[in-house]
Amino acid sequence: MPRIAGVNVPAQKRVEIALTYIYGIGHTKAVEICEKASIDRAKRIGTLSEDDLARIRDIIDKEHQ
Repeated sequence: MPRIAGVNVPAQKRVEIALTYIYGIGHTKAVEICEKASIDRAKRIGTLSEDDLARIRDIIDKEHQ
């Protein structure tokens, strides 16, 4: 399971759904994060590279509390 913002997100879920497991991130914010990170929302979070996950972590760290 990938760990983002201190939360283990389920690897089998799509990126836009998995990000909603993080407190404070709803569906709309998850879609915005995917667009800013240039990641296809339909991909499974378990298939993302470490670079993709790092981009997501950076966006969440900078823009969300």
